[in-house]
Amino acid sequence: MSDIQRESMDYDVVIVGAGPSGLSAAIRLKQIDPELEVVVLEKGSEVGAHILSGAVLDPIGLNRLLPDWKEKGAPLHTPVTEDDFFLLTEEKHQKIPNWPMPKLMSNHGNYIVSMGNVCRWLAEQAEEMGVEVFPGMAASELVWDTDETGVERVAGVVAGEFGKNADGSEGPAYEPGMELRGKYVMLGEGVRGSLSKIVMDRFNLSEGHCPQKFGLGMKEIWEIDPAKHKEGSVTHTMGWPLGSNAGGGSFIYHIENNQVYIGFVVHLNYENPYVFPYMEFQRFKHHPMVADLLEGGKRVAYGARAISEGGIQSLPKLVFPGGALLGCAAGMVNVPRIKGNHNAMLSGIAAAEAAAEAIKAGRAGDELTGYEAQVREGDIGQDLRKVRNVKPIWAKWGLTASTVLGGFDMWTNALFNLSVFGTMKHGKSDAAATGEAKNFQPIDYPKPDGKLSFDRLTNVSFSFTNHEESQPCHLRLRDDTVPIAVNLPKFAEPAQRYCPAGVYEVVEKNGQPEFVINFQNCVHCKTCDIKDPSQNIVWTTPQGGDGPNYPNM
Repeated sequence: MSDIQRESMDYDVVIVGAGPSGLSAAIRLKQIDPELEVVVLEKGSEVGAHILSGAVLDPIGLNRLLPDWKEKGAPLHTPVTEDDFFLLTEEKHQKIPNWPMPKLMSNHGNYIVSMGNVCRWLAEQAEEMGVEVFPGMAASELVWDTDETGVERVAGVVAGEFGKNADGSEGPAYEPGMELRGKYVMLGEGVRGSLSKIVMDRFNLSEGHCPQKFGLGMKEIWEIDPAKHKEGSVTHTMGWPLGSNAGGGSFIYHIENNQVYIGFVVHLNYENPYVFPYMEFQRFKHHPMVADLLEGGKRVAYGARAISEGGIQSLPKLVFPGGALLGCAAGMVNVPRIKGNHNAMLSGIAAAEAAAEAIKAGRAGDELTGYEAQVREGDIGQDLRKVRNVKPIWAKWGLTASTVLGGFDMWTNALFNLSVFGTMKHGKSDAAATGEAKNFQPIDYPKPDGKLSFDRLTNVSFSFTNHEESQPCHLRLRDDTVPIAVNLPKFAEPAQRYCPAGVYEVVEKNGQPEFVINFQNCVHCKTCDIKDPSQNIVWTTPQGGDGPNYPNM
């Protein structure tokens, strides 16, 4: 037990994470009852600083939350005008016609957005309604309590702890932070949130569900030649350069101001430990179709984050005594649509309605079972069930089968609400899927040319990442010996490659290999926590305000 004495503040609802789910929950709570005391804690230096998404936004959640969003000036300025799919080989591209695709795959009526800017706008709406929004306040611990029957419950969080030394001791400017207690605590931390992991383990929320599956999404913003720019154009590709090494694909979205969002997703269930997702992304940009678009342009931003891809099969129990998991903290991405923000917003709305009803009835600290039911039986569950087999088909039989059989399965689900495959299960976790190095050959990746492709450290500087170096390393090893004694001989230490920010290195010191963690580079993508084959790396939150500072992601 900690003997640190902290001040405490009480709220009706404490929300961790100023993303689309958390901010939607805050706004909905205030719409239902303006007298509710609601606080939103954000670890980024400002709202939006840690938000990274494609993003083509389905406005269903925004329509439900704030129907007059256009009049209020929401930053949805670029409706989708063109929607193309391509299958790539190394030198060529083949357009996949849109007509065989089920209607759910259409982007008609959607908008290309910066979700960082959408969240900044949502935070403004929330604050105008009386929500307290605190950026730079990392929620580093949970506060526990027991009810009158002795049942353990989440009662709040610790936020705002600053000034620890590298060894974890209290520095001269140490601030212990505060306990922010709530009748309910909502965790909207995003993918692989550190507090969400603790809650899922403590209450066995994943029991009876498939392991969560993940992808690594990397994104750059480019300013391109105005003659090549087509505002509103949406392009997705599959195939080269990944081939049989891994699943995944790309997106190219033409936003306003002659900018394009160009991104690449690698599914993290790949076996070959020599796969280097970041270099696959850089190689992709040299495809003739992409290189022609980017030629003469310049990259202005870079970032990366993990994506939850398990769908309805991997959706854990969403409620626990004292709170709920929102959005990507639970995993609500529709993989073939490459969309999760709409479901995140809908989850925040549903959680808020359940919490407001409970508080009105005089309840506190119990399970919001109404939220669980609404997610699984409502729009979110219906959205995820229609596409539930696409990911496992791809994992089991590859890209071609996923395109054909997955498309057929989406059609039968859309038309008849049934599948000839039933509900396919996911296999082992992404960490356990990693194969031993002895069974694979290293992959020779082309050296970045500095024009279209870039080395990791150069690109990380375009994420505007910063961490106070004197604080404890937030990337913790359960066993310091594992990287060199186990991961290096058995898996060629894949942390050197799967990290999109160059955090992990194996260097030689006194003739012996040494594992180095450059935590200052971390862009908070959580890939290491997910993909490490020994599950030896634990991602914890650094002090508030540290990490990337994304401008328009």
